[in-house]
Amino acid sequence: MKSGIFLRDIVVNFVGKINNITTKIVMSNMKLFIPVFGIILLLNSCVSVSNNSSQTENCPQAIVVALPVSPQNENFYDRFNYHIYNVLADADTINFQTLRQDFVFCRANNTWTLQSGTLAKDLQPPSNYAQLAQELIKPSFKNIVFQSKSFQYRVVREPQFFLDENNLIARDQEPEPAADKVVFELVTPDNKISQRQTLYTLKDLQAAAVKMGYSAAGNQLGFPHITSAVTYGNRIWWSVSFEQGEGNNGIATIVSYDPQTNKFTLIQPEELGFTQITDLSITGDANSPTFWMGTQISGEGNPYIPAKGLVAYHPDLQNPNSGSLTAYTVHNSPLVGAIPDKLWLENELLWVSTANGVCQVQWQTADSFDSWTCWRFAAMAKLPSEELPLYSTSINKTPAASLSRNNRETVEVLWWSPIDFKTGKGRYEVRHPQGFTVNLDEGASVYEFQRFLPPGKPPVDWPGFQWHWHGARFVRGFDEVSWNLFGGGPQGIGTGQFSPDAPINWHVMRGDLELLEIAPKSTSIKYYSGWVDEAKLIPYLTVVPQEQIKNPQPNPLAAKAKQLPSR
Repeated sequence: MKSGIFLRDIVVNFVGKINNITTKIVMSNMKLFIPVFGIILLLNSCVSVSNNSSQTENCPQAIVVALPVSPQNENFYDRFNYHIYNVLADADTINFQTLRQDFVFCRANNTWTLQSGTLAKDLQPPSNYAQLAQELIKPSFKNIVFQSKSFQYRVVREPQFFLDENNLIARDQEPEPAADKVVFELVTPDNKISQRQTLYTLKDLQAAAVKMGYSAAGNQLGFPHITSAVTYGNRIWWSVSFEQGEGNNGIATIVSYDPQTNKFTLIQPEELGFTQITDLSITGDANSPTFWMGTQISGEGNPYIPAKGLVAYHPDLQNPNSGSLTAYTVHNSPLVGAIPDKLWLENELLWVSTANGVCQVQWQTADSFDSWTCWRFAAMAKLPSEELPLYSTSINKTPAASLSRNNRETVEVLWWSPIDFKTGKGRYEVRHPQGFTVNLDEGASVYEFQRFLPPGKPPVDWPGFQWHWHGARFVRGFDEVSWNLFGGGPQGIGTGQFSPDAPINWHVMRGDLELLEIAPKSTSIKYYSGWVDEAKLIPYLTVVPQEQIKNPQPNPLAAKAKQLPSR
């Protein structure tokens, strides 16, 4: 029987390339042409990304890292993929590695530089289906050193799968739910035969679904993968995640192993349920630790969906599956991105990296906003010497305003969208302080699936649902843009429907929103962005301090939630 394969990196690297008709047409016609004046602008933009001009000998020299133009075999929004795959640290720097760039923090002067990507090949997603499929059915063992000894580990599905004559993942027959398992394997230094610990079965997954109010039918085990391995106290700890979508699912699991007693302990926090753990760090007393975890979920064609943000879990010593949980999200904390990808712990500081930026948190006082220092990733561009036509929507033919150097030298670039599939031309969305107003025929209602909302988010379904309140306006980070690989690419607020013949006309994709009026059947907003022809700008990446609003206003949706009808 064939098994569906929809792991996050499979979706990102394969399904999107095959199914996103819009992107294929756009990229196949993309012309990598840079006007002469654009080159001059790029040279003029060679400035440090920090706000401190002092030079420190051991800090890397700042270079200009241009916003990449996606090659023909990639989706256009891959250029905005800043998810962190690895963190490297030494005495001088902390390096947050994406697929294409390194965001490097210099300890000596608290500044950032951008560098070309140096992510090791073995940490990158598989480049071909055969390699990926083989790793799923028979994953490689990884190593961790504990007390000067090497331990090998992996997590597998049982009964085992194989590749059939068509190179598809299959197995002879489907087992009974109690026999369909996710199994952790560990090879200790003193034993070449692996020890095996069942983490959960399909029967367990079905029971968990029923306990949460869902049907047991339609559930199947997603292929698992280990997202972190940590040594703490006298134990080794692992966080285990899983593919999700089209019925595939799993149970959030932390595994620990005590070499002295040769025993495993499983922690499966009920509060996390089917949430994917992206990374794990541990603080506090070794006998009563606090687990810090990044979280996300995913679905069919949606590889990155925010979940509970950064989670601090304090297990109950009597029942470690039902401890206390505190969630820090973009809705209730200074967290700069919605999905924490990688965590890095250094004594009293916890570094939390996302696809939208990085936060340095004094973890012992994380409930205080003053304990957070955050920076966000941004793309900037030099404005040309002549006035730059600005369009109120992505494919409008008549400019609504213009940008000039009278008040500023640079403009922040928020997104890119195609305007013509045949030519491959597009426009950049940029910040526009004056903003535009639009009345929408789409209103608001009480959100139906409230249990899946990140803590602090009001249960209101409205056109700006993927934006979050930042004290004065609704804002949207890079990792809040839903990719929708099966539905025409990322979604914003616009008019029209996805078609391979014509792009959607977007009002706004990532610009800030001001809510003017909202009712069950209509919404009026002011959005602080506009669109410019791509040939006029050459964006480069940078890192800027994340501003905290001094006198934040309450989220206007919080009061509306009590007044709106359900759909």
